[in-house]
Amino acid sequence: MARLLGFVRTSLFLGWLCVMLATTTLAAGIWAVQMATTVATMSAQAAAAALAHRQQLARAVARAKAKARLQRLIVAVPVIGAGAIVYFEERDYRDWLEENPEGTRQQYLCEMSALTAEVIDEVLQDLPELLRPAPEILTASVPDCD
Repeated sequence: MARLLGFVRTSLFLGWLCVMLATTTLAAGIWAVQMATTVATMSAQAAAAALAHRQQLARAVARAKAKARLQRLIVAVPVIGAGAIVYFEERDYRDWLEENPEGTRQQYLCEMSALTAEVIDEVLQDLPELLRPAPEILTASVPDCD
């Protein structure tokens, strides 16, 4: 009888353990599916946001290039170009003045000439070495603003 009682206890314990393990396994499986679904949803949202951002960035770059192309075209026409140069330069100066309220036209000209020299140097680096002027020629024409 004691043997039978020990067998029943062991069987009940093992049965209870199997039910608990099966329940835990089922719950973990459901949780894993939920997490996989959440990750997939978040990945899709991130990809959509990245695509939208990439499209906005490409559009902004295209607009900037189109604007620069139009400005070059206007400047290329001699009569209109002279007036356009003055207009664009004055507009750029006023934009700079909003960011630097204490600035003077002399400071603006110094800053713009330094930046222009840097850009010209970068552009000239794309030329073949035989056509590229010496760097001293460019730096000699930049005023000392200090």
